[in-house]
Amino acid sequence: MKTTADLIITNARIYTVNESFAVAQAFAVKDGRFLEVGDTPVILEKYSSSQVIDVLGAAVFPGFIDAHCHFYGYAVELNRLDLTGTNSWEEVLSLLKRSRGSVAGDWIVGRGWDQNRWKSKEFPDRSAIDSMFPDRPVVLVRVDGHSLIANAEALRRAGIGKKHKFNPQEVDTRNGDLTGILSENAADFMRGIIPVPRGNSMAALIKRAETNCFGVGLTTVADAGLERDTVEFLDSLQKKGFLKMRIYAMLSPSKDNIDRFVKNGIYSTDRMEVRSIKFYADGSLGSRTALLKKPYSDAPGKSGISVTEPEAMLDICRLAMKYGYQVNTHAIGDSACKRILMLYGGILKGHNDLRWRIEHAQVVDPADVHLFGDFSIVPSVQATHATSDMRWAGDRLGPVRVKGAYAYHDLMLQNGWIANGTDFPIENISPLLTFYAAVTRQDLQGYPQGGFQKENALSREDALRSVTIWAAKACFGEKEKGSIEKGKFADFVILDKDLMVVGENEIPTAKVVMTYVGGVLVY
Repeated sequence: MKTTADLIITNARIYTVNESFAVAQAFAVKDGRFLEVGDTPVILEKYSSSQVIDVLGAAVFPGFIDAHCHFYGYAVELNRLDLTGTNSWEEVLSLLKRSRGSVAGDWIVGRGWDQNRWKSKEFPDRSAIDSMFPDRPVVLVRVDGHSLIANAEALRRAGIGKKHKFNPQEVDTRNGDLTGILSENAADFMRGIIPVPRGNSMAALIKRAETNCFGVGLTTVADAGLERDTVEFLDSLQKKGFLKMRIYAMLSPSKDNIDRFVKNGIYSTDRMEVRSIKFYADGSLGSRTALLKKPYSDAPGKSGISVTEPEAMLDICRLAMKYGYQVNTHAIGDSACKRILMLYGGILKGHNDLRWRIEHAQVVDPADVHLFGDFSIVPSVQATHATSDMRWAGDRLGPVRVKGAYAYHDLMLQNGWIANGTDFPIENISPLLTFYAAVTRQDLQGYPQGGFQKENALSREDALRSVTIWAAKACFGEKEKGSIEKGKFADFVILDKDLMVVGENEIPTAKVVMTYVGGVLVY
């Protein structure tokens, strides 16, 4: 007698991403988990279901996992002005002018400009925005989130320069006047006073964000840097069945988060996992706030900004160790990476399975790379950062130092695995573009021929693992997801193209046909 299943998929090319990277034809699903994976005749002989889907040879993959993104922040941004891809400050101002009557509320907020795309490559000042909006606060966040420009009214409401003082490197001035450019802690302070939607309005934005993510095959997101009220709000939406996305929440190191979560141990449901703390060691390369050992090649007077000193992290790192929490630190410059590697090493001592992570690990001195392996520290990278930054990274770093940047293959070799993500909304949300960038080291126009520092590309198999099983492992989830195996959550994606065999130029054109979470069709 056959066993009844909720769903059977047949005649597929299923990349299980199990230990042997086996390829199967079919599987059966029951109660949200895979019952069995194997050949089509065997599965049909053993199981029956009212829902049998013959996918006619389509490629099936484990649900994709983004190891580092800003899901909640992306939802908030859906309600704001999108400046992504603007090619000049004049184009930004044009979009801003056109949005004048369509932006709800008092504040006008946008994100996505990048001066590295502009002919001048210089940071703007607030004068034009002040003229356009003398009475409304305007804040336009740079693509990386580490810098922004604010007009006079926004600066006045925030009290920056008068009531609130910051590191002079974080508040740009010209002839003693604020230009409106704020970085790191000053930028974070400004963003913190901008009103955000609440209640049902925020829930609707989160639902839009989830729909978009399911549409590109994401079934789990690691949200990097959340506060208690946000985690509890997301958790409540999941428990109501409104939010189906699985979330690995990295906590900001606030006292409220430490008292509510860390000191009470790991919090875990089928859809929410809270067991990590997120720090910032430095800023970003694009904003010249990433902390470097030697000055920037294109700005000899700058070496970056230390956002959080290691000494300030030490007590919380020890608390994390005590309560079984992972520590994940944003570190982009080679000086920041070295500082955090040494800080971690002093606590971890040697090989371990605590999976403390360095987020981004963009510029690592080759002399320091071995520290990842020495202390079992996980490099958590974003392959599309390499292809977004490659046209100007050499200007920032010079021809020698740039060779230690975006060195994903070298980093992977340290522990035998690497976690990959997008850092969205800084980059596009699609894991297919992550896979493409990791494999080809090219942008969507096929530049540069042969790939950017191609020696640090990942093989297709490793690239797939980095957005499935290895991303799951970086979030302590490899026993529940990240591969198509008996007993695991039935999270999977059906694509219209086989990523493992199509030409490299066809990878970005692949489309998600269906996305399932827990055996339920969500896209």
